[in-house]
Order: sequence, then structure tokens, then C-alpha cells
Amino acid sequence: MYIIKHISEDFIVKEVSTVKPESSGAFVYFRLWKKDLATLEALERIGRILRTKMMGCAGNKDKRAVTEQVCSARTSKERIQKLSFSNMQLTVLGLGREPVHLGNLEGNNFKIVIRNLDSLPKISPKLRNLFGEQRFSTQNAEIGKCIVKRNFEQAALLISQSNPGIERMNAHLAQRDWVGALRCLPRKLLLLFVHAYQSLLWNKAVMLSDADILPIVGFGTEVNDEIVEKILKEENLKPADFVIRELPEVSAEGTERAVWVEAKNLNIGQLEPDEFFPGKKKVQLEFFLPKGSYATEFIRQMFQESPE
Repeated sequence: MYIIKHISEDFIVKEVSTVKPESSGAFVYFRLWKKDLATLEALERIGRILRTKMMGCAGNKDKRAVTEQVCSARTSKERIQKLSFSNMQLTVLGLGREPVHLGNLEGNNFKIVIRNLDSLPKISPKLRNLFGEQRFSTQNAEIGKCIVKRNFEQAALLISQSNPGIERMNAHLAQRDWVGALRCLPRKLLLLFVHAYQSLLWNKAVMLSDADILPIVGFGTEVNDEIVEKILKEENLKPADFVIRELPEVSAEGTERAVWVEAKNLNIGQLEPDEFFPGKKKVQLEFFLPKGSYATEFIRQMFQESPE
């Protein structure tokens, strides 16, 4: 069984950003290099020191990895330059009038070492454009489903059980104020849960459909695909349910997503002895994927196994 991310340096991600720094503006653009840290966690730590909640990024990068991406903060260049961390490096790129936001990138370049191999399978650059496992974590989609279904009590309890450090939720939980408890969380995190549920529904449809493009169901979606209709019926769900009046800030609009995608600039290295697994081989792959596509899915589909 193949192994990825045995060490953080086995999984290197460099964002190809569309952000264009300028010489003026209220927001500082900076390159964030990090290791063994999720993007939202990194930005929360930086924002806490800078005393600002106005942090921005184009997408969440893997925790168990070495990654580079462009982020923004409403602060000064001098304050960014003074920051020092053991597992993060911040490099000021310039200023801008708008924060970096979701989708401000073309895609990502990957350099990934796959370990514990006996041989190399035939690797095709074409893959089914499934959302990867890191989109879901252990309970993200379940929490998102609870929010969309208005089961705010269960959503709040699931979050508090898996994140006992979020003490600011406790007073609301004690008063059974479930919506208030959820509002203690950053909007980006609540949206992450809802988007995970949307992604799960899309993955289910993709595995059963022959279409080239399928809707990611949200409010405003017009469903014309029989498979998507069937899944929504099984979930007792309709697109309008993604308008969440109790938490309007996390209402989720529908969109579309291509079923197939291609890994570009694919470079497959030679099989080499694996220094961590005696008697086994390793290989390094380099490739580019457009935004929203998952390198872990490319690896999984090419090697046709679940990783260890």
C-alpha cells in the first residue's frame, strides 16, 4: 500500500497566485510559507498577534505538508516584517485595496514523494475531479449537513466535542443557544462545513454519472441531471435549503464543476530505494492542478489504493 506525507517534505505545494501587489492600499499582501500547519490555523495565529481579524487567503492548504501561498492582512508592512515563527515565514509582497479571497489563484504546483512501492503503475494525467479527503476531515460534511438541515444543536455539539478548546462556545451551549454557539466560530470555518456537505453530494453524483459537468448543489441550482435529482431525494433536500435564514452569512450558492481534469506538466521520476521502508521503492511526481482540484485524489486514482 502506497504512503504519502510520511514526512512533511514529501508533500510540497506552491500556489500560482493571480494577486497583483501594488504600492498602496489598506491590505498587506505577503507570501506565507508554512510547515505542519493548516492555513486557517496559521492565519488565526498571525491575526491574533496583529490584533486583526481581517486576514485573507485564496484557499486552505494541507497541514501535513510544506506549502507556499499568498495571503493578506489589514495591517502595516512593518508589523508583518517583525513577525517570527518556528514553522512559518512571511515575506511582504506589496499592498492592495482588496483582501486576498477564495479563488485568487490559477492553481497549484505539486512535488510529491510516494513511498512504500513495489512497482510503478501506468500513470495518466487525466483524473476524475473528486473532492479530496482533506475537504471532509472526520466530521466536516456531517456538521455541514446538520447546519443545512437546521439541526443547529447537533452541529454545535459535534463542533464542541471535536474542538474542546473553543471555550467561547460554552456559555451559549449552557443556555442551549445553538445558533449563538455557532456564531462564535469564524464565518470561514462555518462555510467550510457547509461546503464540505456540498462536496460530498457532488462526489456521490460523480461516481454514478457520465456527464462532463455536474452542479454543486446550492441555492439557485437548477437540477437537470437524474443522478443529482436521485441523490437530493435520498437526502430529503432541495436547493433552496442552502439559504440558511438563521445563519444567512453561511448560505451557500450553487455552482458547476467539471467532472474530469488534467494534471499538467506531469513529470514522473525514477523509482528509487525508499530510505524509510527497506526493500521498498519511492518515486517523486511533479505536476500542476487547476484551483479546486486535489493532488491527493490524483495520487489515489493513479495508484488505485487507499493510502496509509
